[in-house]
Amino acid sequence: MPVTPDRWNDLERLFGPRGACSGCWCMWYRIKRSEWSSNANAGNRRAFKQIVDSGGTPGLLAYVHDQPSGWVSVAPREDFSSLERSNVLKRVDDKPVWSIVCFFVSKEHRRQGLSQALLEAAVKYAAEHGATLVEGYPVDRLEGKKFSSVEAFPGSVASFRRAGFREAARRSPTRPIMRRRVRPRPKG
Repeated sequence: MPVTPDRWNDLERLFGPRGACSGCWCMWYRIKRSEWSSNANAGNRRAFKQIVDSGGTPGLLAYVHDQPSGWVSVAPREDFSSLERSNVLKRVDDKPVWSIVCFFVSKEHRRQGLSQALLEAAVKYAAEHGATLVEGYPVDRLEGKKFSSVEAFPGSVASFRRAGFREAARRSPTRPIMRRRVRPRPKG
């Protein structure tokens, strides 16, 4: 379900007082790092709520038994200004893309396939809004290394592969840019 003002309380309940992780409120890729740090938890929350209240749809919520249980951030790449400032995640080319930058799943619903379902829903949502190319920036786990739930926020390469994404660029051993072509389709 798209995050809208009437679902804000559900998002707050899912993210909790820490804004999902370290006061992020899904602003990490949307603003400069210095602004993110100076905003802290309360400022990032206000900035994110302003996006939602202004009619923007910064992502989707998943519900399990009517409880908010998962989140995926999906929007046109232009909404995530810090991607361009990253040597690792800067544009591959000038094609218009939608970006999937972040996942958050409640502790009790992790390791149950919810992130994969959110990824598929994000691709569908992007296609329904005119996307022809969807991009993600998942973590590629180094052999033998586990990563924490905090490190896993961009998703895993394995999940993106299962969803039909292919590697488009790799400027870091652990952070490829993955893409999937989609056909724009009307909502429904």
